[in-house]
Parts: sequence; C-alpha cells; structure tokens
Amino acid sequence: MSVRRSETLLPARRSQRFAVGRRTVLGVDADVLWLLVPALIPITILSVAPLLYGVYLGFTDARAGGNVAPVFNGLENYVRVVNDPYFWESFGVGFVWAISVTAIQFGLSLVLALLLNQRLPGRVIFRLIAILPWAIPPVVVGFIWRLVYQPNSGLLNTVLRDLGIQDERISWLTTPAALPAVVIAAVWAAMPITTVVILAALQSVPKELHEAAAIDRAGALAAFRVVTWPTILPTAVAISTLDFINNFNAFSLVYVLTGGAPSGQLRLPMLLAYEEAFRYGNYGYAAAIGNVMVLAVAALLIVYLRLALSRRGRLS
Repeated sequence: MSVRRSETLLPARRSQRFAVGRRTVLGVDADVLWLLVPALIPITILSVAPLLYGVYLGFTDARAGGNVAPVFNGLENYVRVVNDPYFWESFGVGFVWAISVTAIQFGLSLVLALLLNQRLPGRVIFRLIAILPWAIPPVVVGFIWRLVYQPNSGLLNTVLRDLGIQDERISWLTTPAALPAVVIAAVWAAMPITTVVILAALQSVPKELHEAAAIDRAGALAAFRVVTWPTILPTAVAISTLDFINNFNAFSLVYVLTGGAPSGQLRLPMLLAYEEAFRYGNYGYAAAIGNVMVLAVAALLIVYLRLALSRRGRLS
C-alpha cells in the first residue's frame, strides 16, 4: 500500500520541481511571453510607438516644413487648447455627436438583435444582411451616403419628390440638416457589430429563466425586464462603452461626408486636430489636442462605467 502511494506521489513531486524551475516574468511563464512576441511587435510599431510619439509632439512646437527640429515648449500647447474657443466648440459637438449616435445605435441594435433572435424563417439570411455594412470601409460608406444625400439626383430627394412630400432640392450636407443626416449614416454603418454582440448575449440567456417566466405568466415586456435585460446588462455596458469611444473619435465618415461643414457644425475634435496638423501645419498643437482627447475620453468613461456598474449593483 505504501509502495503504491509513493508511486502515485512521484509524478506530482516531479511536476512540482519542474514548475519551480520554470522562469517567470511578473508572474507569467517566460515561454508564454515568447509566444506573444510576434503579436506584440506589430502592436508596438503600429500603435504604441505612434502614441508615444504623439505624446512627445504635444510638448513641442513642431510645425510643417523648415527642416527645424522640434523644440520642447512645456505646457504651452495645452494652455492654448484650454483657451481655444474652437476646441471647446468642437468638444461640445463631439460630445453631442457621440451621445446621439451611441444611444440611437444601441437602441436600434437591441431591437434588431431581439428580432434576429426569434425563430423566423430565413433568419440566417437576415443575419447576413444585418452585418453587411460592417464589411464596407468607412470611406466607402461615406461615398455611398453622399450619393444618397446628393441634392440634384440623390436617392433621398428623389424619393421625397416622387412621394410629393418635398419638391425643393435640399442640400442635406451643407445645411443645418447635416448633423441628423450624418448621424443616420453613422448609425447605419456602426449597427452591425453592436447587433452581433447583443445577439450573442441574448443567445447566452438560460432558457430555464424564460420557461420560469412563462410559468409565472409574465408577458414579453416583463420577461425582458426581469430576465433578459439583467442578463445582458454587462454586455450592453461593454459594447456601448466601446461604441462611445469609437463615436467620440470619429473622423473618416464625417470627413468624407462634410469635411466639418457647414460652418463647423460637424467639426469634431479629431477633425479639428486634422485641420491643425495638415491644413495649418501645427503638428505640436494638433498632438496636444489628441492627447487632451485621450484624457477626456478616459475621464468620461470612468464616470460612465461607475454609474453603470452602480446601477447594476442596485438592480441585483
């Protein structure tokens, strides 16, 4: 009996000695870190290095042309950002834009995901159609919607004229109607990923909970409020947070559609930074705007997540 026990413990002791002899870095197996190197190299080159370089430029007077090395100027660019009315105007526009697009995008995606989660004939085809805009690059999406909003022969004006609703040719992207017009385009382009994530969360809701709600004779709205929504709430918080980040940093779609027109109504913070860098050559000031936006987004997200998680705690 003792021989069998010692034979049983022998492999365990060998594995313990083997584990003790392995090298670790910050509690992680060194061999595992070597496997991450191929992924970390492009991330470092394409993401981390440009980010650090942008932080550096924000503290310099870097300008286009002249072949003059940037000179460190401390917080001068950031003082200029704080006192720049154009920045605060663009920040306000960006905040309204991000809140509007994120709220509409999440609401419509939730409704669409609930429909696609039903056992309907041909739902696989409908799911493919729902994610189709996700496969189109933002620049191409911008050109598609420019054709829709084109004043003379655009699809929207043509339909309104054929229905007898509006005979006048409306220039949708150069009037105050530009904001809701671009919001619609942005929601259409961003809905697929949100819909897919919510749909996956809906499919993870235990069927037993719905069966229990049915036994209690709960209606569809009551079952959604009591069963479905508390289950998918963490996913909803996560995807809406990511959507807010993406919308607040929006650039390509808005730039292709309007370029910030009319009269700066859609000059989002990233558009302002783009103009400062590539129209006026103020690389240092543009980098400072980007750095301030990073801090602003981080602060807003901290507040948002704390409110969302505290609400979840009250509901639970």
